[in-house]
Amino acid sequence: MTRWKLTIEYDGRPFAGWQRQSELPSVQGALEEAIFGFSGERVTVNGAGRTDAGVHARGQVAHIDLAKDTNARTVCDAVNAHLRLGGHGVAVLAAEAVSADFEARFGAIRRAYRYEIINRRAPLTVDAGLAWHVHVMLDADAMHAGAQYLIGKHDFTTFRAAQCQAKSPVRTMDAITVTRAGERIFIDVVARSFLHSQVRAFAGSLKLVGEGRWPPEEMAAALDARDRSRCGPTAPPDGLYLMQVDY
Repeated sequence: MTRWKLTIEYDGRPFAGWQRQSELPSVQGALEEAIFGFSGERVTVNGAGRTDAGVHARGQVAHIDLAKDTNARTVCDAVNAHLRLGGHGVAVLAAEAVSADFEARFGAIRRAYRYEIINRRAPLTVDAGLAWHVHVMLDADAMHAGAQYLIGKHDFTTFRAAQCQAKSPVRTMDAITVTRAGERIFIDVVARSFLHSQVRAFAGSLKLVGEGRWPPEEMAAALDARDRSRCGPTAPPDGLYLMQVDY
């Protein structure tokens, strides 16, 4: 039995989320079916991040255990071939044999998410569903200033989804930056772990800062309130990407 670390990219639009569901398409389910098609083995794909419906990934990490005698290149090529046959927007970018105690989810020490906004008046075409379209001009520098109040260890009740099942609202944000590249604005957030919809809640509130409806300091006031009603609107899943997981 060999444990394999998989690095995975996917377009989240067709899926009800990462986690396997009995009647809805999921990224985990698509991968498990593709692995069965290649190996004949029913395995559980254990992901580092359980992304929500419509959320994408460029660097999701998962692990699987396979009895089949194979190699990294074959794992990638064979699983990708079955994913293509299934018409799924999922790809295994890399496979690596790892020790039996490697844990994709519980062994992660850092996760990096990016939220992408396209800031222009014209509607989205090729990027529809892959970014948040905001037609009002945003001040990315003000957004960055507001984001700095979120760095560190805090009670993030304000930025926690009502359905969040985490035992504690306390998390530590290692870094948050907001940058502009032409019409694109990137909100990059790094932490060991996140609350449900936390990055999308950040993005929705930072949009208010960018529009000038909130001063940057309002992010600190909202955080300190520990009150979900003080959060801005939750941004749509379209712009959210799991970029990288570190161990």
